[in-house]
Amino acid sequence: MILIDPPAWPAWNRVWSHLASDVSYDELHEFARKAGIPARGFDRDHYDVPSDQYDALVAAGAVPVSSRVLVRRLIEAGLRRRKRS
Repeated sequence: MILIDPPAWPAWNRVWSHLASDVSYDELHEFARKAGIPARGFDRDHYDVPSDQYDALVAAGAVPVSSRVLVRRLIEAGLRRRKRS
C-alpha cells in the first residue's frame, strides 16, 4: 500500500510530505514514476513530496496516514532505512 503523511516538514521554502510503501520499494518507485515524482526525491525509504502535490497523490491512490503510522508500517514491513550517524 502506498502511504503519505501530512505536509509538515519545512525545507527550501516549502512544506513536505513523505510518500512510502509498506509492500516494496518496487511498488513505491512505480507509483512515483506514474505520478511524475522525480527520482531525486527518493531518500533511503521514502520520497519527499511538496505539499502542493499532496491532494493529487491521494487522488492517485496514496493513503493518508500520520507520520507515526507511516514509520511504524515501514518498520513492520522491514523497509525502514535509518540515517547513518
